[in-house]
Amino acid sequence: MESIKEIYRIGKGPSSSHTMGPQKAAQIFYDHNAEAQRIDVTLYGSLAATGRGHMTDVIIEETLSSVSKVNIIWKPSVYLPFHPNGMSFTSYDNEGHQTDTWTVYSVGGGALSEGEEHRWLPERKEIYEAKSLTEIMNWCDKTGRSYWEYVKENEDSDIWDYLMEVWKTMQEAVKRGIDHEGALPGPLNLPRKAPTYYVKARGYKQSLQSRGLVYAYALAVSEENASGGTIVTAPTCGSCGVMPAVLYHLAKGHDFSDMRILHALATAGIFGNIVKTNASISGADVGCQGEVGVACAMAAAAVSQLFGGSPTQIEYAAEMGLEHHLGMTCDPVCGLVQIPCIERNAFAATRALDANLYAAFSDGKHRVSFDRVVRVMKQTGHDLPSLYKETSEGGLAKEF
Repeated sequence: MESIKEIYRIGKGPSSSHTMGPQKAAQIFYDHNAEAQRIDVTLYGSLAATGRGHMTDVIIEETLSSVSKVNIIWKPSVYLPFHPNGMSFTSYDNEGHQTDTWTVYSVGGGALSEGEEHRWLPERKEIYEAKSLTEIMNWCDKTGRSYWEYVKENEDSDIWDYLMEVWKTMQEAVKRGIDHEGALPGPLNLPRKAPTYYVKARGYKQSLQSRGLVYAYALAVSEENASGGTIVTAPTCGSCGVMPAVLYHLAKGHDFSDMRILHALATAGIFGNIVKTNASISGADVGCQGEVGVACAMAAAAVSQLFGGSPTQIEYAAEMGLEHHLGMTCDPVCGLVQIPCIERNAFAATRALDANLYAAFSDGKHRVSFDRVVRVMKQTGHDLPSLYKETSEGGLAKEF
C-alpha cells in the first residue's frame, strides 16, 4: 500500500476526482507540451456527465490559461474501459498538426492513473507490505502495538509533521465554515447551514448540544468544500466533512492533545488505505459508499483509537461504519457536491460516533470482518447501474 499521505491530500474543492485530479493532469500535460498552441481536452463518462457542476472545465482552463486555445469536449455517454473518470489531452502546433496525446484517469481522492500504460506518472511507491486489515491486526496482536504504531513503523519520519498540517487545515476549514454565511455557488442557491446549526446547538442542553455541534462542524467543512475552499480529502473532497467534524468535536470536548489526534489520523488512514487498495474511493466507480461510507469507517476507527479501543474494537467500529453504508448511491443534484452530499457528511459523522460506542460495549469479536465488507463494497459498487454513480442521471438528481 502507498503512504497514507495519499489519503489525506490538502487542496481546493469541490471534488477530488472532478477538480483536483483533472487540475493535476492538465498541469502534467502542459509541463510536457508547453509549446502547444492548442490543446483539446476530452472528458468521458462521469467526468463529462457532472463536470460542469464540479467545475472541471473551469479548473482545466485555468491550469492551461497560457495556451492560446483550449477546447473542452464533453462525451458523457462514452466510458473508457479502465475507469469512468477518463480524460484525454491532445496538443497541436501552429499549423494545426497533432504533436502529442495522453489518456489518463482520475481514480478518486485526487489520484491519477494511466491505466495499463506507464508514461508520465511516477510508479506507485509501496511502503506497506500488508494489503489487508487482517494482516495488520495480526501484526498488532503479535507485537502488542496499535495501528498508529504500524504507521510509524512504515512511514518516513516526516509523517507526523504532515499529519499536523492535515489537522491544522481541518481545524481551519471548520472555523471558516462556521463563520461563513450566505448561499453556496451554483444554480440551487442552497443557503449555508453551518452557522445556524452552530448557534442553535450552543443553546441546547448538553445531551442535545453534542450532536448539534457535530452536525455544524461537518456542515461547515462540506460547505467550504462546495465553495471551492481549502480542505483535506478524507478520503475524498465529497466526504471531507466527516473526519474533521468528529476530531474537532472530540478535541474541544475532551481536551485530547494534538499528538493523540495525530495518532487517530494515522489509524484512520490505514483503514482508508485498505479500501483504496482493495476496492475504490471513487463515487464514479462504486458510488457514495466509497466516499461517505469510507469516511465514516475512518472516523469510527479514529474515535475508537482516541477512546482506548483495542485493535479488534477499532476494526469493529470501522467495519460498522462501512457496512451500514453499503449500496449508497452517488446521485448529486445538478452535478454539484451539495445535495445530498453535504447532509450525508453530517449524518456519517454522528454514525461514526455511534459505531465507536457500539464497538466499545463489545469485546470486539464479530462475524463479518472489515476486509470482507471492503470486498462486498467493491462488488456492490460495480453492480450498481451507472445511473447511480456520479452521472446525475438517476436517483435524487432526476427529481430536479
